[in-house]
Amino acid sequence: MRVQVDNLKTGQASRIGVLLVHGLCGSPTEMRFIASGLTRAGYMVLCPALAGHCGTEADLAATCWQDWYRSAEAALLELSEQCEQVVVAGLSTGAVLGLMLAARHPKKVAGLALYSPTLWLNGRGVPWYANLFRLVTSRWLAAFFRFPVPADFGIKDERLRTFITCALAVPGASIAPSATPGVAVLERQRLVSAVLPNLAKIKVPVLMLHPREDDYADLSNAAYLQKALGGPVNLVVLEDSYHLITVDRQRNEVLERTFDFLDQMPEPCFRARAAA
Repeated sequence: MRVQVDNLKTGQASRIGVLLVHGLCGSPTEMRFIASGLTRAGYMVLCPALAGHCGTEADLAATCWQDWYRSAEAALLELSEQCEQVVVAGLSTGAVLGLMLAARHPKKVAGLALYSPTLWLNGRGVPWYANLFRLVTSRWLAAFFRFPVPADFGIKDERLRTFITCALAVPGASIAPSATPGVAVLERQRLVSAVLPNLAKIKVPVLMLHPREDDYADLSNAAYLQKALGGPVNLVVLEDSYHLITVDRQRNEVLERTFDFLDQMPEPCFRARAAA
């Protein structure tokens, strides 16, 4: 998903970039609402499909976390060539990739918006064998595991869940994988292991939005990051959403909080919509 819009302030052109990174086994669609809102406000938005995603389970299982990272990094480099500053906003595993981008490119990432950041799969909807899976260290063994998509899709809004269920039931419909392959979950763990030692080095401002009822990642994920990150962190706990906060009941609040965060960034990362 790519949208490019010039924004103006006091008559001078300035380009503000927001890189949106979707989650594991997800797609840019789960970031569409946020992308549309930012675009209407005048921000330049880029939301790439991560390597191995938007296809089959086999496609995803054939990749490693470095492949996902390279997809996000390529988008960051492209956006930074056209923008004075770039803020990275990631959902779930996309938030972890955002942390890695900030650690490796401190001069290119001006801030982070972390939506339901997931270091550990410890929500109420995660299968019991997730804790056992932490002992798995080889892709060969990980291939014997599958993590089914929860019946609620990580969404609290019942109407939206019903809409998704009906859409998936249409014959010939293009659907996302019904489960996350264990190999992908292992690679996610490896990504987290690579990020954790770098958290204190990340000094940029951080907005963190995490649902209290997250069915994938307990609120302890956000609490840990709040203490471990090296820069200022604003943690907002959402009371009426499950994991996919960018599409769930409080998606409007997620967008508004993101706007407020961009407002508080040092110039030139001003609120583009004020000049619209």
